[in-house]
Amino acid sequence: MAQESPKNSAAEIPVTSNGQLEDSHEYSFNRDLKCSLPVGLGLSETKITFHGFDGAKEGVVEAGQFPSSSASPKSSVTSPSSAAASRLAGQGCDSIIPTGGRAQQKSGPVVLADEVKNPAMEKLELVRKWSLNTYKCTRQIISEKLGRGSRTVDLELEAQIDILKDNKKKYENILRLAQTLSMQLFQMVHTQRQLGDAFADLSLKSLELHEEFGYNADTQKLLAKNGETLLGAINFFIASVNTLVNKTIEDTLLTVKQYESARIEYDAYRTDLEELNLGPRDANTLPKIEQSQKLFQVHKEKYDKMRNDVSIKLKFLEENKVKVLHNQLVLFHSAIAAYFAGNQKQLEQTLKQFHIKLKTPGADAPSWLEEQ
Repeated sequence: MAQESPKNSAAEIPVTSNGQLEDSHEYSFNRDLKCSLPVGLGLSETKITFHGFDGAKEGVVEAGQFPSSSASPKSSVTSPSSAAASRLAGQGCDSIIPTGGRAQQKSGPVVLADEVKNPAMEKLELVRKWSLNTYKCTRQIISEKLGRGSRTVDLELEAQIDILKDNKKKYENILRLAQTLSMQLFQMVHTQRQLGDAFADLSLKSLELHEEFGYNADTQKLLAKNGETLLGAINFFIASVNTLVNKTIEDTLLTVKQYESARIEYDAYRTDLEELNLGPRDANTLPKIEQSQKLFQVHKEKYDKMRNDVSIKLKFLEENKVKVLHNQLVLFHSAIAAYFAGNQKQLEQTLKQFHIKLKTPGADAPSWLEEQ
């Protein structure tokens, strides 16, 4: 028993700094360490190092060949403090390495500094902004209809817009009447052509009335031909007025609608800013006022831009309208007058003046090779 290896006593008997036995957590901790060593790895070849997270305390256990049993346990074993052991046991980051090696640290959870933006959150933010803007505009519209909210008005521009809307209704009425006239004239020309064919057939079969039927056949065919010429002029007039009303004027009115929407947004954010300015100014309201001021400025610039666009489009529309209607009204008057005066040459000259080509009655549609 006196020659028993001190290695076992050093590895199994915990001591304190005073050399006294202590049945505490350090004893259990050293015992667990011995059991956790891999098989075949002796204490003489092992160096065990414990590191706490704060680095304030360390426990080092070194096992080696002791020269004699009288070696002091204090120099062989230095027990780690209970605080370091508890930190080490709680994190589970023990490092066991052979002598001369480097400790392997277990990686913990990785925390990214910049979080990846969630597309769903971005969409939710867009929906929130849209809902807030819609609420403000709806409140502004209701306030204006109830006579409670103020409205920004450009008197000169509003007058021009009202005139344009009224003229559009009148032009649409002229367009409907011209289309009705074209349909009625087409039916009349079709009837005259059939009547002329019937007179021509009877002229061949009735020898006693050959000349009478022949005169009427020629007259109806001439009227049908002149009617077709007049029909071409009226259809050209209808096409030009239709383009003016349903494309040019409609495009300008679309810009007017965008201008009115920008005006409503501008008034809504202007009212919101005025309400905030009337309230108290403190640390909570000042950021809201600054944000409202920025939004108001953005919508003010949009409103000014749309007002400028409407003014420019109204100016160009007026010039285009005068030019188009002047030519079309001259065409319509000349064609109607020449037709009812029986002046076939004047009627044909009117169509040539406006570069109108008539489709030959009964002509087949061009083939796809001709269209190419």
